[in-house]
Amino acid sequence: MTDGPEIPGGRRRARYALWIALTVGAITALLVAVLATSKTAEQAQLTTASPLQGKPAPEIAGTLLNGGSGRLSAYRGKWVLVNFFASWCIPCQQEQSDLVRFDNRHQAVGDAVVFAVRFDDPDQPAIRKLMNESGAHFPVVESLDANIHWGVTGPPESFLVDPDGIVLAHIIGKVNANALDVLLGEAKAGEAPPPTSVPATTTRPSG
Repeated sequence: MTDGPEIPGGRRRARYALWIALTVGAITALLVAVLATSKTAEQAQLTTASPLQGKPAPEIAGTLLNGGSGRLSAYRGKWVLVNFFASWCIPCQQEQSDLVRFDNRHQAVGDAVVFAVRFDDPDQPAIRKLMNESGAHFPVVESLDANIHWGVTGPPESFLVDPDGIVLAHIIGKVNANALDVLLGEAKAGEAPPPTSVPATTTRPSG
C-alpha cells in the first residue's frame, strides 16, 4: 500500500508558522536592542566628565529667590543635586518636572535635596513663574561667580555632591528623575559609573 498524495496546505501552514516565529523573534530582538540603547543613553547623561569630580565642591552663596541668603555648605550631611538653570533655557523648562519629582521623592526621606543656581538670568518674574507652575520648593540662589568656579558654560548643567561635600557626578543637559535615583543609589553604594565625555547641546538663544 502506497502513501497518499502530499497535502500542499500542510506545507503552506508549516511555512506560515515558521514565518510567524521568525517575525516574532525579530521584533523581540529589536525591542531588546531599543531598550538597551535607551538605558545606555540614559546612563551616558549621568556620567559626563568634569574636573571637579572627586574634589570638594566650590562654595555657592547668594540671594535666595524668595528672600534671604542661601549657601550650598548649609546642606552638608545630605546628598545635593546642584542644578544650574535659566528661565530662558528650553531644556531647563523641560527638566523642571523631573527636578521636582526627584526633590519630592527625597524630601520625605530627608537624604537629598535640589539646590538650584540661576545662570545669567536676572528675570525674577520668569523664574518665579517657572517655579510656581512646576510646584518647585527647593532653594534657588543667584550667585554671579558660581558658574565660573564650577566651569559651567551653559544651562542646564547639574552636579551630584555627596554628604561630605565632594563632587561625584556631572550632568550636561536635561536630567531624568528615575536616572537620578539610579545614580544616587550607585553613589550611595560606592558604585557610581566612571565619567565619559558627552558634548553639551544646550545653547543660549541669540538676540
